[in-house]
Amino acid sequence: MPDDAAAARAAAEEESAFSHPPVEPDATASYGDHPDQVIDFYAPRGDGTESPSAASLAPLVVALHGGAWRAPYDRRHLTPFADHLARRGFAVANVEYRRGGVLPAQGGAGPVAGRWPDTFDDVAAALDALPALVREALPQADPGRTVLTGHSAGGHLALWAAARHVLPADAPWRTPAPAALRGVVALAPIADFTVAEKLEVCGHAALQLLGGDERFTERCPYADPALLLPTGIATTLVQGRADLTVPEAVADAYAEAAAKAGEVVGLTLLEEVGHFPLIDPAADACAVVAEEIAQLAW
Repeated sequence: MPDDAAAARAAAEEESAFSHPPVEPDATASYGDHPDQVIDFYAPRGDGTESPSAASLAPLVVALHGGAWRAPYDRRHLTPFADHLARRGFAVANVEYRRGGVLPAQGGAGPVAGRWPDTFDDVAAALDALPALVREALPQADPGRTVLTGHSAGGHLALWAAARHVLPADAPWRTPAPAALRGVVALAPIADFTVAEKLEVCGHAALQLLGGDERFTERCPYADPALLLPTGIATTLVQGRADLTVPEAVADAYAEAAAKAGEVVGLTLLEEVGHFPLIDPAADACAVVAEEIAQLAW
């Protein structure tokens, strides 16, 4: 159990991250018929006087929000982070996807984490549709310089999306070749489901995402990033050492699994930083995240 001071710091960090008003996007496009199958686009912030050209196009950051894959947490809480990146010269695509609702069997006990297979269907469909949508909605962006990022559960989805080419052969989301990415920057990701479950991360969210005890082992090879290695795609994890929500041990386990698979994964550990400063524009940790993205993008 965390001590009172650690718990108070974590609560203050969360309050700060959620204190910023949502930032409206410059454009929104649908990648499917469901209301949650949308992507918000943020243009790089400049003076707007120059037309896009091959030399002036901005790197594209594709962002996947967290919230334990649960319905109450949508993309709007990530919009200040998206705006922060746009102000640093990136084009940004903030992806929404279907999350877990309340099942009748729960008797209204609360939202479960994710939907199988809908959550994965959506992330795969969004990434597949993105190049065409970017050309239409965000002509300032260079899809050839794309970095995928995500926070917490969104960090899991970012790692998973970058590993679709190494999914089992019968996976409906498998691609024949690696995604055209400059890299992945996963922020406090739920990156190893076995370790996350041992630590009861987000109230056994990974277990719920995969459909419960009876499905967990069967579905892990299709969903657990730690089992989808090596990807051959440059990957960095950014992790607060004081994170009480997704502890450092989860990121450590993924990095160790990558090393065993022959792949070097960057692991940036931030002292005295918890879960939410990574996406809080008011926090120094957020500037570190932007720099990690820049190192891959530029």
